[in-house]
Amino acid sequence: MKESLMNRSRVLALVAITGVYAGLTGCATNGDIEALRSEIAQNKKDTAAATAAATREAADAKAIAQNALTTANAAKATSDDTASKLDRMFKKAMYK
Repeated sequence: MKESLMNRSRVLALVAITGVYAGLTGCATNGDIEALRSEIAQNKKDTAAATAAATREAADAKAIAQNALTTANAAKATSDDTASKLDRMFKKAMYK
């Protein structure tokens, strides 16, 4: 009998502690949940906008790099052509 009373008092103590904990922490209301959903939706929109902007900037940077590469290749071709002409002129002068 004494053991049964001890078990009941332990269970009662656990229930009391759980009740106090639940009362102190509170429950999430529908308003809290809707606020979180709204915040998540806004974060998704912000992320999508940032991703789109980054994609556009990356495409612009790629186009600029491609243009720079084309210009560099043209400059190299001109330089090689000029070096070839100077080499031919030097050889021609040496034969005279």
